[in-house]
Amino acid sequence: MKSMDLTARKVITMRDAQDAHADGATAVEIGSGCPITPSARDFLQHHAIAVNQRSCPAGRKNGRQNVEASRSTQRANPAIEKLFHSPEAEAIKKEICAIGKKLWTRMYVDGNGGNISYRISQNEVICTPTLVSKADLTPEDLCMVDLEGNQIAGTKPRTSEIYLHLEIYKAVPEAKAAVHCHPPHATAYAITGRVPPNRVIPEVEVFIGKVAIAPYETPGTPEFAQTVLPFVKQHNTVLLANHGIICWADTVTHAEWYAEVIDTYCWTLMLATQLGAPLSYISEDKEGDLLSIKKRMGLPDARFAPANMKECQLRDLEMPSAIALVPNSCPQPVPEPGAPDVEALVKSVTDAVMAALNGG
Repeated sequence: MKSMDLTARKVITMRDAQDAHADGATAVEIGSGCPITPSARDFLQHHAIAVNQRSCPAGRKNGRQNVEASRSTQRANPAIEKLFHSPEAEAIKKEICAIGKKLWTRMYVDGNGGNISYRISQNEVICTPTLVSKADLTPEDLCMVDLEGNQIAGTKPRTSEIYLHLEIYKAVPEAKAAVHCHPPHATAYAITGRVPPNRVIPEVEVFIGKVAIAPYETPGTPEFAQTVLPFVKQHNTVLLANHGIICWADTVTHAEWYAEVIDTYCWTLMLATQLGAPLSYISEDKEGDLLSIKKRMGLPDARFAPANMKECQLRDLEMPSAIALVPNSCPQPVPEPGAPDVEALVKSVTDAVMAALNGG
């Protein structure tokens, strides 16, 4: 076991964790009670790097004092504190709390699920904390991180899934807000590896458009965050396989609107399939009208992308003839030789029942 000595550090940061990983360390030695930033702790856990605590170095009496020292270090940056408590930030915090309650009321999140963020400046992002229900959020609960995930303001630890939001902000300059949640109908598509079709409802075409689905990775990890990178420049809404959805927009409220639009759309499609009639699709020429509206609004769409973009990357329908694609990993079962014809059996049973009811 190779260990890196970090006992001289007052706070273990993401840079320390990355240095330990680059050095091939399988453990780090830190002072007793030495605070670790949430991003550093996530990184160490993900890379199976153990954290061993030693007696405090001289001048560091206990863990509580270390935490207070860390907080005072945060407060020692007047520019960060001024931004975090500015009128703009306070308005954003109130909006995030209102959206959190809205997500919970609509049953798009449960327990402490989901997370919300807003990029308030070039390198600072206000976000929700971990382990707090979105129904119970208050402005005092919120945190602020930099684009590397290091918490720089706020008393509660930031959400472990902030990396997902940060990857979007770094890849898409237009993105100012992101909402991750688990709306049941859209998530139903995500856990079956399917995407809803297009050219059915005008509002969906304008505000959402083609939907992508990102592959599964463990939530909260850097790998999970990077799964959306192939999609977020051409999509503002991405299904997360076996997990939920992520939406980005210019405001927190608009990002939440997109979550409502996609979930209601998936729900409507599910209801429509129960009516036993084929879907009615918007014609291609009318689709062009809707795309023109969307382009004027400055919203992204994969259909604006270069023609050489791989269709398999988009995970979308080639033709609007079915509700969704069957994922490649789940092929349709092939009947074994000699297996009974199920439809013939059903027909024969139905005929027998009808004959009995008719007195035959």
